[in-house]
Amino acid sequence: MISFQFLLTAFVVVLAPGTGVLYTLALGLGQGWRAALWAALGCTIGILPHLAAATLGLAAVLHSSAVLFQIVKTAGVLYLLYLAWQSLRSGGALQIAPNRARDTGPRIARRGALINILNPKLSVFFLALLPPFLSGAAATATVEMALLGAIFMAMTFAVFAFYGIFAARARSYVLGSDRLMSWLNRSFAAVFAALAARLAIERA
Repeated sequence: MISFQFLLTAFVVVLAPGTGVLYTLALGLGQGWRAALWAALGCTIGILPHLAAATLGLAAVLHSSAVLFQIVKTAGVLYLLYLAWQSLRSGGALQIAPNRARDTGPRIARRGALINILNPKLSVFFLALLPPFLSGAAATATVEMALLGAIFMAMTFAVFAFYGIFAARARSYVLGSDRLMSWLNRSFAAVFAALAARLAIERA
């Protein structure tokens, strides 16, 4: 049975703004609600490898291996800096601008998935979050971990989709102001860069 405590904890964690939320908001503002839903889907899919790692115990290996952790972390930092650049570059994937070419859904989802896949702390997070809510029966632990992870992913998609659709509703207002578009592009770039800096100082 899924406890209310788990549902509340998972909801609070998902609701807190992070890199995935920022990416979904940027796509909603820049390319509309369909792009935002693809972004939410991609970020949700990016959780799968970490959930599998936590379920299979691989997260403990990642946590204990400084070299492996550093490799994944460095790739994540570089990717976040790339997204910051894409927010500023004329015609960049995340730039908010009127009449810009729209990316395909799979491409948007792929970028969203990479955001989470390249965050090594997610595996450790799942290893810490899920076990306290298990029944304690060794025979069903894997199934229970998978079920809790699936619920967490469903919540992630729903909340991210809400954020993205909300941003898409504000799109016409944003696109009507050159000053606001410029400010948002710089703000998204700054936050992605700040998230890259935070990830860079994380330790296994």
